This record gives sequence, C-alpha cells and structure tokens, in this order.
Amino acid sequence: MLGTLSKMRTQLDEQNEVQYKLPVGDETIDLNPLIGKTLTLTHTGNIFCCSCGKKTKKSYSQGHCYVCMSKLASCDLCIMKPETCHFDKGTCREPDWAQSHCFVPHYVYLSNTSGIKVGITRYTQIPTRWIDQGATQGLPIFKVSTRQLSGLVEVELAKLINDKTNWQAMLKGNAEDVDLVEIANQLFPVIEERLQEIKQENPDFVIERLDNSIQGIKFPITEFPKKVKSHNFDKTPEVTGILQGIKGQYLIFDTGVINIRKFGSYEVDVAV
Repeated sequence: MLGTLSKMRTQLDEQNEVQYKLPVGDETIDLNPLIGKTLTLTHTGNIFCCSCGKKTKKSYSQGHCYVCMSKLASCDLCIMKPETCHFDKGTCREPDWAQSHCFVPHYVYLSNTSGIKVGITRYTQIPTRWIDQGATQGLPIFKVSTRQLSGLVEVELAKLINDKTNWQAMLKGNAEDVDLVEIANQLFPVIEERLQEIKQENPDFVIERLDNSIQGIKFPITEFPKKVKSHNFDKTPEVTGILQGIKGQYLIFDTGVINIRKFGSYEVDVAV
C-alpha cells in the first residue's frame, strides 16, 4: 500500500482497549491484528503538504509546507500556547477558523501518561487527546468557553503539576494508576483565587468545574521496549521489524519506535 501518512485514527472498544487504524493515502490499515507480525514502512523520499498538497522538501508543523505553516492559524504559536491568543488584537491569521476552533468549549484535564499531567483539548477530542498522548487514565476537571481561557487555567495548574509527557518513560511501560479525582480535589483550593481573577477578567465566558469519572485506557502492547530507540525516515528510509505494540501515536517494533504523527505527509510504502 502506497500513500502519505496521517496520524493514526483511534477508537476505544468495550474493554477500553484502543483500536488503531493507520491512514495511508486514501486507504487505512487495521493495525491491532498486525501485532506480532513483521511490518515494513519505506519512505519514498516524497513529502506532500497536508494542506495544499504540493510537494515539499521538508515537513513543518506535522505535515505542512513552509508557506502553509506560515499562513494557517492552526500552525500559529497560540495553538501550542493558547494563553497567548491575539484574536482581540485583530492579528489572527484566520478569524473565521478561530471562531469554529478556538471560540468553542474546551476541557482542562488531568491525565496519567509518564506520570500525572495537566492538559487542554477541544470538547470533541476526548478521549482522542488522551489516547494520542499515551495516557492510561484521563479526567476532565474544567469546561471553559474558549481555547484562550483553557490556556489561562492550564498555566495556573502547570505551576503545581507537570504539563508535559516524558515520551520515553511513557513507552517503557504504564505508569501506576492514580486517583485523579483526589488529586483534582487537592488542586482546586490552591488555584481558586486565581480562577476568580480569571473569571473577573473574562466576564462574558464561563469556567465550569466538573465532577466526572476517571476514564481508563488500555493499549495493545505485547512487550514494552527496555531501551527506546527512535526510527527516523529522514535518516533511514526503511523502518521494519516485528510490531510489538502501539501506544500514543507510536508504533513499537522490536527494532525501535516511530512517531507516526511526526511524519505526517511523508509518502510511504507499507508492507506486511
């Protein structure tokens, strides 16, 4: 099968195990049945922008050419740091896009990846966001009106707990389960004063504290790597080995791991 890669599509089954599909061009491959088999991905050397479709020598912002990366709102710095939103200054790259992506409900959540972390996501991306991070547990703790507001809340929580995943530790095994509800209850009083200030600064928007249950997530893995060696299409065009598992957006081979999301828009030939 030949085509450009996109990030893996995911869905939880009734046992809360992630079912993975790998998009290759216009087709998809069911990956879970391939665990235990030899899988080979060969990069042809071609990269096609996921936005405009033009051939590009280098991929920017997970699959864009330089021109699209420079002009699209989805590639702006404020997507990574939503608290820096500059919409009200009239400098948003795509105001219409912002209305449909940034001025919609967002969740602030706790998850358990390589340990406890805080994060944010659009209301449509739970549990997808947790799966993509390799989280074995997730818990929404606030629902807010805008992306910028979620970023402001996250900044306060990040002063108390981590806001990043140690991806190598995440791939070496599952962190022990923790009581995310209890942790959230310990965090709320600490940030309450700052939350009230944020509400006063943004009177037209809402910060809603949630009372949800913890979502457990299982990943299809037969063996975790003892040492994490990363495959890189830019250095070695062929990635091959026995597929031992999948976690987050990583394929875990007996020869190393590869981050599929990192190589979005790369044209590859896939063989089983």
